[in-house]
Amino acid sequence: MFGFRYGSWDPELLKKLGHFKQLLDLFNFLLLKSNGDPARAMEMMRQLQQRGYLDENVDLDAFEKQLNDQEIVRSEMGRMQLTDKGVQGLRQSSLERIFQNLQSGGQGNHMTPYGGGNSNEALPERRDFQFGDDIEAIDFNASMWNAVRREGNTDVPLEEADLVVHDSEFATSCATVLLLDISHSMILYGEDRFTPAKQVALALTELIMTRYRKDTLDIVLFGDDARPVPIKDLPFTAVGPYHTNTKAGLQLARKLLERRKNPNKQIFMITDGKPTVIQIPGQGTYRNTFGLDEMIVNRTLDEAVVCRRKGIVITTFMVAQDPYLEQFIAELTEKNRGRAFFSSADQVGDFVLVDFLRNRKRRGRS
Repeated sequence: MFGFRYGSWDPELLKKLGHFKQLLDLFNFLLLKSNGDPARAMEMMRQLQQRGYLDENVDLDAFEKQLNDQEIVRSEMGRMQLTDKGVQGLRQSSLERIFQNLQSGGQGNHMTPYGGGNSNEALPERRDFQFGDDIEAIDFNASMWNAVRREGNTDVPLEEADLVVHDSEFATSCATVLLLDISHSMILYGEDRFTPAKQVALALTELIMTRYRKDTLDIVLFGDDARPVPIKDLPFTAVGPYHTNTKAGLQLARKLLERRKNPNKQIFMITDGKPTVIQIPGQGTYRNTFGLDEMIVNRTLDEAVVCRRKGIVITTFMVAQDPYLEQFIAELTEKNRGRAFFSSADQVGDFVLVDFLRNRKRRGRS
């Protein structure tokens, strides 16, 4: 038998725990801004305190000690480093921050009204048992009642025709590639669009790793060219002095998805600019930053068509209002038969997660 030991209420302990959580939320946000550098994040917290934005009574040395004690950071070669636990906490914080925005914005929970298939989330509705249904889904009380009604007494064996099961949400596995634009324009003109985009990537990673374990997620960065980035390295990514090679990003995303066995495949692209560069086989780099270059646009649209033929849907999230970008994305979306959204940088997480969850549910039965 379990026993419980009751002690006196300690309001100070609860206050300290809440205080640490608030500081940790700020620390995680600054980690995003500093590309995963905990020493820089702590330096920024001290600067905020010196400027009066953080209470002067906050003991940041004690907070830093707590980070070490809880193995969120560690010291290596005299330099503070983020641990695997710290990276996981950053993903969780990113997901919580976006979902808090969704709740405050009244977006709803986006549940599908249809059931069927195999899932752990049972619905109140019942249906007749079918070959292949999970035995644990059988409602034995309702099944026994069917047998009693069939024979008129309680001393009867169950038959297959008597069995009913709890219906469940239908969820099918999905392979997703998140394309992040790391061109220099993502941090130009006094607006940081890359930090919210990186937060989206971390949040989507945490969502898939914890709730949709049969799904896959790849992260691809594209600037002058395109490259995949391991999930563990995502917090440390940064923009560079790059142009925008959208074609290379889409091409690499398609090749990654072609290796996946998931029945559903999609690309989420977050970008703030039109394509300005492509690689031409045998000729090298071709670049044009003025207007919409016909050759660059057409080569990029060709890749969107290939994705459509492979059953890969491209959803674009534009985090800047630019007439050239809007014109290009309209053509890309038409060629791919995909979707496109405009969002301010601080709301892009809401759009991406809502769209992912909406597409993640499929009507029908498996």
